[in-house]
Amino acid sequence: MGKLLKLDTMEAGKHRFAWHIDSAYLKAIEHTELLGGELDAEAQVTVSEEHLGNRNYNVQLKVNGTVQVTCDRCLDEMDIAVDVQDDMTEDAQTIETKQHEIDLDWLAYELTIVNLPLVHSHQNGGCNPNMDKLLQNHLCTTEEPEEL
Repeated sequence: MGKLLKLDTMEAGKHRFAWHIDSAYLKAIEHTELLGGELDAEAQVTVSEEHLGNRNYNVQLKVNGTVQVTCDRCLDEMDIAVDVQDDMTEDAQTIETKQHEIDLDWLAYELTIVNLPLVHSHQNGGCNPNMDKLLQNHLCTTEEPEEL
């Protein structure tokens, strides 16, 4: 379980949070492409009271650091730099959790994941040389004649 905010108990106004997400948290997530990483996260949560007691929540979230993934080309571990931010606004009626909680660690993880490049590969020359040699042996370098 991550850094939980109980929204019902927060006073109206701006609240700032800063925390670190380590490899242990990222490795504990099932079915993730992340092998680990070190991330620093910041959130500014603004709680505003609307008429008739309705509350709105705005979360400005920033995440930066490095995560480790598997290179799609050579299958070795590689680092990807992360520097992302997002701004989310919800009203109390659209928050789906029963206790009106937000898990900031999970939001930071999701923001990181959706902003990773689709293809994870080392820069030219950065792949494992043994795997690169194997891949070169299987490249088609000449055109095959077409059969009629």
